Amino acid sequence: MANPRWKQRPAGSTWGDFGPDDELGRINLLTPEKVRQGVAEVKEGISFGLSIPLDYPGGRVLNPRRGPPELSATLRMGKPNMNFPLRKENGHSTDVVCDDQVLLTLQYSTQWDSLAHVGAWFDADGDGKPEMVYYNGYRANEHIVGSVIHHDDHEEACGSHLGALKLSIANFAAKPIQGRAVMLDFFAHFGHQRRALSFDDVQRVIDADHVEIETGDLLVMRTGYTRLIMQMDRNPDMVRLDAAAMGLDGRDDRLLQWITDAGIAAICADNYAVEFYPPRDLPGATPHLPLHQHCLFKLGLPLGEIWWLDDLGEWLRANKRTRFLLTAPPLRLPGAVGSPVTPVATV
Repeated sequence: MANPRWKQRPAGSTWGDFGPDDELGRINLLTPEKVRQGVAEVKEGISFGLSIPLDYPGGRVLNPRRGPPELSATLRMGKPNMNFPLRKENGHSTDVVCDDQVLLTLQYSTQWDSLAHVGAWFDADGDGKPEMVYYNGYRANEHIVGSVIHHDDHEEACGSHLGALKLSIANFAAKPIQGRAVMLDFFAHFGHQRRALSFDDVQRVIDADHVEIETGDLLVMRTGYTRLIMQMDRNPDMVRLDAAAMGLDGRDDRLLQWITDAGIAAICADNYAVEFYPPRDLPGATPHLPLHQHCLFKLGLPLGEIWWLDDLGEWLRANKRTRFLLTAPPLRLPGAVGSPVTPVATV
């Protein structure tokens, strides 16, 4: 399969399947028919917000590189622009205005990962030397550009642009993520426990709850993790959270193959990372984020993390349903590799 960016693609990948310049991956499967199927699931007209507050989980213990939002006022006449009487600028005005800004870590709370979030070392050009590559063969030194590119023995400056020239999260806002979603409620079956969910676990829940998953569906998985986060009131207890860290086992080859074969368009979860983290050790060179590498790098399948699924999950179980309409576009922020999201489920 000829492609100007690569001569060979990873085994089991979908590189090129949606075109040589594709940046949407499995989001291409969200066709008008899938949107109509989602709308057909709206029977009660009840909507559920699926995000937690942007200042949760709180602190930096979940990830020391990600901090909560820093909210501040813009400046006007050299002072904070809050409760500002416009008569100071126009003596006839009766208005009082407020205006603010935020320093935001894009993957701190309820979020989407873009296809630029995780790549891999792979010999895409067939010269026998692996290079840093992302979905569909987009190379780190050409398309996923930061202030520096990290090599094994040095750092290489790459210009002033910071962000993804390709595979940006903005693509998922330009073609909004919306369609039929299907819930797998692991929390209802396993409760709070630390568990690497295997293919057998997934199949057990599918069979028990009579779940039907079709090509182009958005998979939503509830583990109960954000239930604990919200109970902790911005002061996360990592001992309790680690004890309830349930996620998909990225080392389970049968599970990875099921994700490929099921044809799902994305995976959204209420946990941290979607996959069980850290994964069990294997000898040799292996991915530290095997599910991320399989989904983002190979399949072009976006991942959503730290969603709020309790209210929706309880309603679906009470009403013996598993499907709903999901609307979940990220921020249309060019160059970003992740984004907060305020998903809405409608039943």
